[in-house]
Amino acid sequence: MLDELQSLKSSFTRDAARRAAELLEQARRARFDNVADLIRLHETVLFLRAYPQSRRVLRLADEILFSFGRRIQGVDREPFEDPGISGIAGTGLSTNFGYEAAKSLAARYAIHIDWENYQRADRLGPVLAKLIPMAREAAAVEPHVDWRPWVEATGGSVKRLLERVDPEIYDLLEIPLRWELGDSGASRSRARLSRRRFFYHDAPLIKRSEVSLERAFAEPPIRFRRIARPQKILDLILDASAVRYRELYGFSHPDAAHVYRADFGRGVDFIFFGVPPAWRLPLRAYHCGMFFKNGVPAGYFEGLSLFERMECGFNLYYTFRDGETAWLYARILKLFREYLGVTCYSIDPYQIGEENEEAIESGAFWFYRKLGFRSASGDIARLIEREEKRIAREPSHRTPAALLRRIARAPLIYGGGPEWDRFDLRKIVEMPRLPRELLKAKLAPEEDGYLRLMRRHRNLRARIFATMRFDQPGALL
Repeated sequence: MLDELQSLKSSFTRDAARRAAELLEQARRARFDNVADLIRLHETVLFLRAYPQSRRVLRLADEILFSFGRRIQGVDREPFEDPGISGIAGTGLSTNFGYEAAKSLAARYAIHIDWENYQRADRLGPVLAKLIPMAREAAAVEPHVDWRPWVEATGGSVKRLLERVDPEIYDLLEIPLRWELGDSGASRSRARLSRRRFFYHDAPLIKRSEVSLERAFAEPPIRFRRIARPQKILDLILDASAVRYRELYGFSHPDAAHVYRADFGRGVDFIFFGVPPAWRLPLRAYHCGMFFKNGVPAGYFEGLSLFERMECGFNLYYTFRDGETAWLYARILKLFREYLGVTCYSIDPYQIGEENEEAIESGAFWFYRKLGFRSASGDIARLIEREEKRIAREPSHRTPAALLRRIARAPLIYGGGPEWDRFDLRKIVEMPRLPRELLKAKLAPEEDGYLRLMRRHRNLRARIFATMRFDQPGALL
């Protein structure tokens, strides 16, 4: 049943819709005692919930997913905490969240310190000594102090501790927090962005070979609107990352006054925003967002912009990697092209495999290359050219992992002039002083105006490139 259900993820005929619904009916009534089968069922059904062939498939998928808190009972829950599949309803997780994420989660969920896995509990001593006079005496003279009762003396809750500890100090404590998800709406099984209409797939998904960035950029502008009361959505976004052991700078420090929702079509919503002035980066503009497929969190994007160039971080959650990834990516780049005026896009080496075996295994480099990205390194560009000629001669050839690792040593670039091929923020040896009007724009309600104004300052661009030192270790050229 699971084999056939999984095969139907890529079939969108009427017969496929009917058969998928029949199998989901069987799965809804069936009992799964094997952990591997439960995980496989969850991920397959979650994909079908995001890419349903019919209304019935969507409804049955939700019924199964919403039952997972009960299905997990009685099975070994430890495998469900692996970062590759964490976040399923009825399971839990333990990690040391940063201050802002921990504060948000503790305010809304029952989260406690995971004392059994706290390897650095001794770090609590100096902190508690400032909060409780007697704890100071224990910290000064007693070895191997059990700090658990002292924390309980402060009120016992993570929320209370967060209220009394400075954010910078808290992050240094590396406190592992235990989060039991239960049937929470934060779980991957239940997390949903409300949507009035759903998109039902009755034709093959859009393939990467059918996507052209140039054609996408030439299409009519993408419309978006400001969300008046976005806090619930911002909480949903932070939760969707946290259950996957992920934290994003913008998700922890969102500009709640300027949150936007773009309808990409095909059931995809993109919620995006920047950070408020207090959390702005000194030089680059920061924007991020999460995309939802038929209301299901499907991945996130992070953009760091300077002049007309944006460094792009893109992550599609593993469950949805058989979906319309290239089309979705093109829509995101198009949106920021229109919203911010960026025309050059850069991919960090990590995204394509530098010290990232997951990217090597998934062939991330070819995803970007086939969309038209070029290597920032001339030497690597020649390697790529030779490999592409071999693939043309031998269609069955697969690029060896060792070669993919060599290719991943330099960024990938789309658009822009040759100066951006050489650009590396780490090589700027002196932070340039921004003109007064740019400083004012940097602290404006939003950073889009800052970028547009920055592009008019050719002298600033020249000064930034003049301060770059390519003779430093790690320089590309």
